[in-house]
Amino acid sequence: MEDEIREKIIKIYLDNVHGKKPDTSQYVQRHDGKEGYWLEKQMGVQPNASNAPDLLGFEMKNHTNTVLTLGSWDPNYWVFRNKDNGINRDDFLKIFGQSNPKKNGRYSWSGKPVPKIDGVNSFGMEIKIDKEKNISFVYSYSKDQRIEKESIVPNNLQVENLEIARWNVDGKKSLKEKVEQKFNQYGWFKCLQNKVGEYNSIVFGQPFTFDTFIRYFLNGDVYFDCGMYQGNARNYCQWRTKNTFWDSLITYRFPE
Repeated sequence: MEDEIREKIIKIYLDNVHGKKPDTSQYVQRHDGKEGYWLEKQMGVQPNASNAPDLLGFEMKNHTNTVLTLGSWDPNYWVFRNKDNGINRDDFLKIFGQSNPKKNGRYSWSGKPVPKIDGVNSFGMEIKIDKEKNISFVYSYSKDQRIEKESIVPNNLQVENLEIARWNVDGKKSLKEKVEQKFNQYGWFKCLQNKVGEYNSIVFGQPFTFDTFIRYFLNGDVYFDCGMYQGNARNYCQWRTKNTFWDSLITYRFPE
């Protein structure tokens, strides 16, 4: 069954994509995803916010020389949604984020304040994964290197190991459910371009589980990239990957 579906996808690719350069004239030119939108249209993938695989049980990814997004998956817990902490989302951005002078001092939780897997950052944030593989972002006041932290952080939050965000491994809308729903059916495929921008091949990769996701998260090939900012209700919780992640999972290439 899986081989038959793969052949159907290859035929769609050959009929509509192979040998072509993306025609992005009908899309907003400043949008980074314009080539991806063109590819979706050519492959018959309808734009949607579903967490299900894109096409016939396979998730589709476009060629890129930088990074690819696995999914936009919010945590199951936010510190600002816990009423006991006494802060709202805007407070959170001012306490744990940073202002951008180029955006009229607008606060965001992105870039430097967001923790990485390699340790504690200068905002006192770090990532912890428990034995069940729940992922937590925690804040410790003693590790916060900001000179003005005493005036920024409320007294009740000047504590150690304050859980800022948590992605659960079990339960409804868990991170495990989201990862495996999207990538653990038949797997994924990616359409590749040559040096002049023409699509010249398609590769297929094996399905992967949450355990695979965690393994690559621990080595840095999968990482969290947030773009939350004031004035926009979306949290932009993007889980992204380096190309080395996808390359390691390739099982079939056409043309061979």
